[in-house]
Amino acid sequence: MPVPKRRHSNSRTNKRRANWKLVKPNLVNCSHCHQPRMPHRACPNCGYYGGREIVVIKEV
Repeated sequence: MPVPKRRHSNSRTNKRRANWKLVKPNLVNCSHCHQPRMPHRACPNCGYYGGREIVVIKEV
């Protein structure tokens, strides 16, 4: 397996790591209950997706 012949400098390493960022999740409002949810997923609050109830949420 190949190994580097020379050590990478700190600035070169930091330039590579500059793209390791956390990204805020993209949220959309549910069309049924208007709570924020992840796109293309059933709403965890009401269980609706695409105008239909997909998941039955238990009442606690």
